Amino acid sequence: MSLTPDQPEQQAQAAQGLKHTIARAALGLAVFAIVTAGVVAMTQMTTAETIADNERAAQSAALAEIIPPSLHDNDLLDAAFVLPPSQVLGLESADTGWRATQNGETVAVLLPVVTGKGYSGDIRLLVGIRADGSVAGVRAVKHAETPGLGDKIEARKSDWIHEFDDQTLSSVEWKVNKDGGDFDQFTGATITPRAVVGAVRQALIYFMAHRTALLAGDSETLTATRRAAKAQQGTQAPTADGTLVPSAPSEHGGDEPHE
Repeated sequence: MSLTPDQPEQQAQAAQGLKHTIARAALGLAVFAIVTAGVVAMTQMTTAETIADNERAAQSAALAEIIPPSLHDNDLLDAAFVLPPSQVLGLESADTGWRATQNGETVAVLLPVVTGKGYSGDIRLLVGIRADGSVAGVRAVKHAETPGLGDKIEARKSDWIHEFDDQTLSSVEWKVNKDGGDFDQFTGATITPRAVVGAVRQALIYFMAHRTALLAGDSETLTATRRAAKAQQGTQAPTADGTLVPSAPSEHGGDEPHE
């Protein structure tokens, strides 16, 4: 079929129309994206304070489960201090610890500890440790363990987590029964309790290594000792469980076990 004189002009008009259609669609999408982003930003701004208040309340309740209000006279959330990154605690960045005090004296500290040895990824715990080095309580605050099996580490799912109460580094064998230790494992789920037992032990090791600074809530000393320990790593050899033992003890101990 031969082209008529009008066809090139019609094709040009059609192409121009298509460009306009695409431009209108792109403009519509851009406006939609801007409006959506604005709504999200506005929602975050208006709810940020509420979310922060709710998180503070939930955190306060978790801390109170470990260190009951009857054992201290301060507001735990107001007694937070900075913990530097720690290999022993599994903290890749600075985190928060808390001090429980009675008449100005520290009676316990609460430390976060993270283990990557869970069955389904990281398990984050809060470990309360009294000034004498005994466990005041442990709570699992974040994990992705299997429901009905590994999630028995939660206090609301079973009493297993209370096996740590009042224990010290020397009072028990820090392994699950299957490995020759004193802690029960779960039927069909040994990996999760094994990881938690190891993590709580690491928290106790960290506490004993930094006891003076922790009871004082002294973040500067904690950071300084971590730097000193890091500088010594070239002279340290890993133990069987993968931790590092300093070649010589320091005044406050490094970020390493001092059993």
